[in-house]
Amino acid sequence: MSGVRRPPPAPAAGEHRVVFLDGQRARERVSPPLALYVHVPWCLRKCPYCDFNSHAIEPGTPVPEEAYLAALCADLESTLPTVWGRSVHSVFLGGGTPSLLSGAAVERLLSDVRARLRLSPDCEITLEANPGTLEAGRYGQYRRAGVNRLSIGVQSFQDEKLRALGRVHDGAQALAALEAARREFANFNVDLMIGLPGQNEQEARTDVQRALQFEPPHLSIYRLTLEPNTVFHKYPPPLPEDETMEAIERGVEELLAGQGYEHYEVSAWARSGCIARHNMNYWTFGDYLGIGAGAHAKISLADRIVREERFRLPSVYLEHAARGQFVASTRDLEPEDLIFEFMLNALRLRQGFAPALFAQRTGLSLATIEPILQDAQAQGLLERTVERIRPSERGMRFLNDLQGLFLPAGAQVR
Repeated sequence: MSGVRRPPPAPAAGEHRVVFLDGQRARERVSPPLALYVHVPWCLRKCPYCDFNSHAIEPGTPVPEEAYLAALCADLESTLPTVWGRSVHSVFLGGGTPSLLSGAAVERLLSDVRARLRLSPDCEITLEANPGTLEAGRYGQYRRAGVNRLSIGVQSFQDEKLRALGRVHDGAQALAALEAARREFANFNVDLMIGLPGQNEQEARTDVQRALQFEPPHLSIYRLTLEPNTVFHKYPPPLPEDETMEAIERGVEELLAGQGYEHYEVSAWARSGCIARHNMNYWTFGDYLGIGAGAHAKISLADRIVREERFRLPSVYLEHAARGQFVASTRDLEPEDLIFEFMLNALRLRQGFAPALFAQRTGLSLATIEPILQDAQAQGLLERTVERIRPSERGMRFLNDLQGLFLPAGAQVR
C-alpha cells in the first residue's frame, strides 16, 4: 500500500520514558496507556443542552464522508511521530453523531487506523450511535467493520422528555436501537439523563428499568446541567428541585446496585469486567491521540506533556487539512496544570487511585500536593490509605468543591 507507514516491531517489555519538568529530571517511568479518539462533528440537529463540538447538517445534505475520511487519515499520519512504537488499547468514535457514517465509511476508517497504529489484541473499539439514525442492518455493518462496543445515546424512553430535550428520536426508536445493539454486540453502553425538565423520581426509575430490560453491560447516567453557550443556559427549562433530585439519584443508585451494577465513576455503572476502557484512560490520566474537527489530544513526550486541539469548525478543519495543517493550538502542561488535570479526572473514580499513579502520570512527587490532601481530609472530602486515595461519600456529594482545591491558584508546587 503506497505511502502507508506501518507500525514497527513491538518494543521490549517494560520500556521506560524519562520525563523532564522545569529542566529537572523527575523520574524514570513507563509510558502511559495510549488511546485514539476520532471526532465526527455532524448531527441531524443540535440539542439545546449540548455544548460539544457538534454541528447540524442541512436537511437532505449528506455527510462529506470521502473528504472527511481523507482528512482523518492525513491527520493521523501527521501525529504518528509523537507516538511511534506505542500500542493503542482503545479507539473511540465520538461526536456529534458517528452513526451518520455508513458501514463502509467506518470500515475504511478503521482499516486506515490499523494500517498506521498497532492496536492491542483486545483493543476496545467504541462507536457512539443515535437512535434517530438507526437503519436496518447498520449496526451489523459496524460490527463487521471492527467495532466491538456500541454506545447508544438514548437519554430517555419517554416521548415528552425527548421532545423537551430536542432529541430527533422517540421512545419506540430508542427501544428498537437497544434491541439491535443487543443482537449485534456483546458489549454496549446505554446513555441516559436524569434531572430532566419536570422529571420526578418515578419517571427516572422507569427510564432505568426500561434500559435494564436489555441487560446492558454498561450504563452512563448523566445529570442534566445547563452549560454555558447552550440554548438551555440562555432559556433555562424547569429542572427538578434539589430535594427531588436527591430522591432521583438515590433511587437510581439503589435500583442499579440491586441489579448487580458497580457505580465505579460519578456517572458510570458497569457489570463485572465491563468498565469503559477508553473512559478509564481519561480518568487515570493516560495519553490519547485526537483526530478530527475540534479533537483534543494529550501526549507524553520525552521532556514534556503536550496538549493539542484541532481546528474546530468542520469547514475550517477540512480547509486546513487540504494544506496538511490540523492543529489549531498546542501547549506544554505546566506542573500546576498536571496537578489539576490529574485530580480533576482521578477523583471522579469512586475507588480513587493508587498513590504511585500520581507520580507515574505527572512526573511529580505526591509530596507536592501533601498540604492540599491534608486540607481535603480535614474537610471530610477525602480518604487515604497506603493503597488508595479516594473521595469520601461527602467528597462524592461535593465533588466540585474537592476538585476545586487542586485548581492552579491553590496548588503550591514546590
